Amino acid sequence: MQSEVMFAGFGGQGILLSAKILAHAAMEEGREVAWVPSYGPEMRGGTAYCTVVVSDRLIGSPIIRNPMHLVAMNRPSLEKFAPMVKANGVILVNSSLITIPAGRDDVDELRVPVNEIAVALGNVRSANIVAIGAFVARSNLVTLETLQECVRNEFSKKEKLIPLNMAALEKGYEAGLPN
Repeated sequence: MQSEVMFAGFGGQGILLSAKILAHAAMEEGREVAWVPSYGPEMRGGTAYCTVVVSDRLIGSPIIRNPMHLVAMNRPSLEKFAPMVKANGVILVNSSLITIPAGRDDVDELRVPVNEIAVALGNVRSANIVAIGAFVARSNLVTLETLQECVRNEFSKKEKLIPLNMAALEKGYEAGLPN
């Protein structure tokens, strides 16, 4: 089975890093993975998005028009990409910055105040890790244990950031669990 995830937001929100961590986790679980980043000329503040394709067989093309899932970190990203998401997918909405609904009744819309959770933990820059935790809790694309390993690995050269990001991952995961 193949799943595609679009991560989208402003440059500087950790969009590419979130996608990279998910791709790494899927590879660790033995799946085929494609990671395709895209961002505007402005690294910080411009639009950034990234597609991760995860499959149990060879991936025919990493270019996806209609992803199964969307992690939208800002309103322009939600407005642009939500209509493209396949029915029955998950749309994670960063409700800290997005006050409107996705406008879809055929998807699982997960609204999580990722910025507020990150600020409460001590650093808004961990919002992307909160988001990936919530998304994985809802989508079950990879296990929490594998995701935790990959977050630890990603921040291994900046060990002082590991406790914050592990807490962000856990809080996000809790926020994404079905009620």
